[in-house]
Amino acid sequence: MSAPMETDSEHQNGGSPASAVAAATVTPTKLGSLSECLKLEHQLVRVPFENYKKIIRANHRTVEKEASAIISGVSEVADPKLSRDEAVLKLSSLVSRLQGLKRKLEEGSRVEQLQSTKCRTRLAHLESAEADNLFIWNSKRLNRILVDYMLRMSYYNSASKLAESSGIQDLVDIEVFHEAKKVNDALQKKDLAPALVWCADNKAKLKKSKSKLEFHLRLQEFIELVRAEDNMRAILYARKYLAPWAATHMKEFQHVFATVAFRSTSECATYKVLFDTKQWDFLVDQFKQEFCKLYGMTVEPLLHIFLQAGLSALKTPFCYEGECTKEDPLSQEGFRQLAVPLPYAKQHHSKLICYICKQVMDTENPPLVLPNGYVYSTKALEEMAKRNNGTITCPRTGLVCNYTDLVKAFIS
Repeated sequence: MSAPMETDSEHQNGGSPASAVAAATVTPTKLGSLSECLKLEHQLVRVPFENYKKIIRANHRTVEKEASAIISGVSEVADPKLSRDEAVLKLSSLVSRLQGLKRKLEEGSRVEQLQSTKCRTRLAHLESAEADNLFIWNSKRLNRILVDYMLRMSYYNSASKLAESSGIQDLVDIEVFHEAKKVNDALQKKDLAPALVWCADNKAKLKKSKSKLEFHLRLQEFIELVRAEDNMRAILYARKYLAPWAATHMKEFQHVFATVAFRSTSECATYKVLFDTKQWDFLVDQFKQEFCKLYGMTVEPLLHIFLQAGLSALKTPFCYEGECTKEDPLSQEGFRQLAVPLPYAKQHHSKLICYICKQVMDTENPPLVLPNGYVYSTKALEEMAKRNNGTITCPRTGLVCNYTDLVKAFIS
């Protein structure tokens, strides 16, 4: 068949870019579609649950610390050598400390209850997904996906407004992303302190996942001391903070420690790269990955995952040709970039779709070839001929011909 022949595949005729998402969720049965989509909802419950556990651990540490101090204070008060006034003073101090502990416990209990309620709300939301209210449920899910994308792209105000207007504040994780924002902003300003504090707060979890984030942050702090030509402080810093990592990361440790001799002005490519400002971008990306891993989030935005699921069913070699129709989402550069790592859609049986009526061309509705080589279905061209007294106008090129000039094409 000639090159300009119209052979749009069935999956290329989406009505709008939204068909990319629809292709990921539309299946023969609504419940089957819902079951597949729920597989991507693990982070909806995982994030508040991880936050819940984190708050419980923090409250537990606070109680242990305060209780230990109070017990120690009681032992001191029991000392017979203390005078009456000194004992009263110490007891007053212990009472104040106990009152402070009570306030902390009340606040901790309030925050725990908040996270517990959030977990229950999200579980109830997932359980409410049924065929009869699928439209409303999908609408909320779309808003959640958009809020998630906005938060990852740092559009915090827009995300908050959308969550509030949609009534889904308990279904999104705005406060968790605000925690990440503080560290991200600091790293972009070349400030390592908030990131190191975050690593200390989550030391057990990071160690369990064998994270190298804290080690890389310490290396960068060492590099900054060398850049400032404060070599003595750099050496003392390495002894205190880098030496514990040497057993498992000796090569990286030796590589960075050699900068004391080569300095930041070195033209040696091996060491010059360590002083490159791109190292800070690497730390930002690494923090984002560790942050998502810690809370059980996907590294990629949910919006990208859903779109790629749909695009994987739409992507064909034809999409990257110049004649890709505007109805195809992959005619837009943004969608093409998302589809780059995806394989082409596998089709066991190709189908020819008429450009005019969007119906399948088969033996009952055979394709007809115009003199210019373009192909359309018999039904569509017959209707056009009836409306125009036997005249056919090609919708792609504007060619005008008679219906009798058309040639029937046979599908092999």
